[in-house]
Amino acid sequence: MKEERVEISTSLLGNNTVDMLLQVHQDAIWTLENLGVGCKQPEMQDVFRRFEPDGLSVVYEDRVYVTAGLVEKCLETVPGVADFFVPLNSFFIGGTAPYVYDDKAGKGGVFPTPEHAARISQIAEKNRMVAGMGRGIKLKDEVQQMNIMAENCTKPLYVAVTSDTSLERAKEIYAERGNIMIVFCLTRPPLEVNENFSDDFVKVVRAGLPLFISAMPMAGISAPYCYNGVLAMTHAEVLFGICAAQLLNPGAICVHAGYPTIADPRIEYNPNYGLISHNLLNILMAHLNLMLDLPTFQSAGTTHEEHPTERAYADARMGQALCLKYGVHIIRHPFAFLRYLIDFSFEKLEKSIRIAEEVTPADAPEVEMPVYDERGMESIKRIGLGMYMDDPLTTANLGKIFVN
Repeated sequence: MKEERVEISTSLLGNNTVDMLLQVHQDAIWTLENLGVGCKQPEMQDVFRRFEPDGLSVVYEDRVYVTAGLVEKCLETVPGVADFFVPLNSFFIGGTAPYVYDDKAGKGGVFPTPEHAARISQIAEKNRMVAGMGRGIKLKDEVQQMNIMAENCTKPLYVAVTSDTSLERAKEIYAERGNIMIVFCLTRPPLEVNENFSDDFVKVVRAGLPLFISAMPMAGISAPYCYNGVLAMTHAEVLFGICAAQLLNPGAICVHAGYPTIADPRIEYNPNYGLISHNLLNILMAHLNLMLDLPTFQSAGTTHEEHPTERAYADARMGQALCLKYGVHIIRHPFAFLRYLIDFSFEKLEKSIRIAEEVTPADAPEVEMPVYDERGMESIKRIGLGMYMDDPLTTANLGKIFVN
């Protein structure tokens, strides 16, 4: 742990919440040691298997078990926050909506075009409150979208690589400008590598490109229904990706983009990104990572509104203010997205950027800082690789722990 960052987090969050986050790190390591991560990718298996003679890992029946010693060894080689090309408290246009919202007609479902991608990039470039960007929307042609982003925005970018062609283009852009990350949601619940992307992950790591490693366990479905429980599961999945990257290419730049999410039983256990608790949960994830001196990229400022209503803008203000009050590194989703991140609204993008220009920490709502709930780890030990909808902790905490 980086002592100066622990002191900062303590001053902002309080001793009990920092103690919770420190225990979350230990709980995540327990999860890696005892539950492991399912992985069939041969090169990833091989690099972990090299540490079996030292008792630092076990590869058994396509599961990789990683010990605390190996996690510590890998964290020592990750470049820290000071060496990263994005400053603290940065808001990005990020995420990948499948549709564009028609602001004039007041409805979503418009298929994205290259013109939309160019417009997003140009807005990112000209607005000082936008520190960088991801895709925002998804075009069918990955290379075309990379080119549009690179041509129209000089700020830091993150893009996807799912082919050898897009890998080669990403390498060219990185050689030209340096400030690019490749996003991977390497794992999927419960604690399994997403093998659709694992070969590309290995290629990107071997190529030396910076990695944006995401994971999205959902409290109440694939993680315990409490703060420390879902943080521990999220952290475990991203730590696995960081360890794999460091063993494949020591010193690789890794961004911890763990994205803890809350399933809301009031909306059939779908994610609710408009909760105050969603913002706080991601801010806490950022603090843990900063204490570990890991570049970190979370989610805040979005909404559960289907349309760009006044409530949607109030949600943007609330999330942005919380980030400023408690401090983060990089935040995605604070501007343009609507319910479930399905539609990208240009009107909401522009108005939320204006909100970011004027919002202050004083605009943040009061929040009750969480403390460690031992039932979270009990749930992980009880449920293991199962689902958490019928877990007693979920039913005990409904309406009590994650608030609107």
